[in-house]
Amino acid sequence: MNEKNNLTLSPPLSEDASVRRIKLLTYMMFFVFAMTSDAVGVIIPQLIETYQLNLTQASAFHYIPMIFIALSGLLLGYLADKWGRKSTIVIGLLIFSLACFLFSLGSSFIYFLSLLALIGIAIGLFKTGALALIGDISSSNKEHTSTMNKVEGFFGIGAIVGPAIVSYLLVSGISWKYLYISAGVLCALLCLAAMKTKYPVSKPSIEGKVNLKSSLKVMKDPYAMGFSLAIALYVATEVAIYVWMPTLLADYTGSLVWLATYSLTIFFVLRAGGRFLGVLMLKHFKWQTVMCWFSLAVFLCYLGTAIIGVEAAVVLLPLSGLFMSMIYPTLNSKGISCFHPSKHGAVAGVILFFTAVSAAVAPLLMGVISDLFGHVSYGFYLATFFAAILALAAIYNLIADPTQHNVHK
Repeated sequence: MNEKNNLTLSPPLSEDASVRRIKLLTYMMFFVFAMTSDAVGVIIPQLIETYQLNLTQASAFHYIPMIFIALSGLLLGYLADKWGRKSTIVIGLLIFSLACFLFSLGSSFIYFLSLLALIGIAIGLFKTGALALIGDISSSNKEHTSTMNKVEGFFGIGAIVGPAIVSYLLVSGISWKYLYISAGVLCALLCLAAMKTKYPVSKPSIEGKVNLKSSLKVMKDPYAMGFSLAIALYVATEVAIYVWMPTLLADYTGSLVWLATYSLTIFFVLRAGGRFLGVLMLKHFKWQTVMCWFSLAVFLCYLGTAIIGVEAAVVLLPLSGLFMSMIYPTLNSKGISCFHPSKHGAVAGVILFFTAVSAAVAPLLMGVISDLFGHVSYGFYLATFFAAILALAAIYNLIADPTQHNVHK
């Protein structure tokens, strides 16, 4: 890219104690984020029963924070470049922790949605800061992709722990709100640790201003938009699982009832394990090749569900987690790596915007379609369409390799 750089960064840090601590903090931030965001599939049935909601209304518990993550990423993502990674991360963690603690003070559905909006703003701040930071401490594109997969691996672990905590709370007769209180405690500890950690030094450049206008210019770049749209397709495919799969399998009475009962946990376990496995696979195969294989496998899982029905869904939908594993972190890494580090915050914000918009709109559309036709299975036909377009995009990426001459690391 030939545009002027807005930030001058110090050289990547060596793999010393400070870098290891930064990586651990980043892993744990994504872990806590996943604890809350990926538990909604277990919480939504409780909300429907408590507040007498339909599927479209209940899905607000998922799409409200996603909308505000999107707005925060797009409108505030540049702050990671302007204020520095550390300040943005600390502020985001503080807001997240406060919002989680406030869950203990109210009980109305609207009150909870308001707090989720605040959580969305917080996630947009600390996630863009963390994604930009990964670029700062990575010495090569390969290391960047590897670290991103590890980060998402910890996100996958959090996605296992969150629903498990909610399930345990409900079985014990305790409110699901304590999931957020627990996340608030962990986030407060992470905030304290981040404040005491030495981060890579960054300083403003006199070559140009870092502001919202310069950040929005990133959306005109074909690489930023290409990766953002690909990620949006992936997220639309993935989010269908953890938001609506528990509802789809709720009435299953076949011979694999035990599998239906633990289907969401199995999905998250396979997704988390697959992301760590993805780190190894990317060492031996081109990322374009792995992306193509895995995207096609995900589409086949959805296609089998659409054709055969719930009898296949109980096996194929959890299995899709294994193939989804490396898609998101790899697309994220490659998209950010197309830009100079001085723009990593802005680019991460744009990608996060499309990530969150897709995560908000896709399950909402699935809920609307399911309500319209009378069953949640109709929503999964839409998810199958998203999976098909993603697979076609992966095939194009393998054949054309559009980023081969546009990588900075």
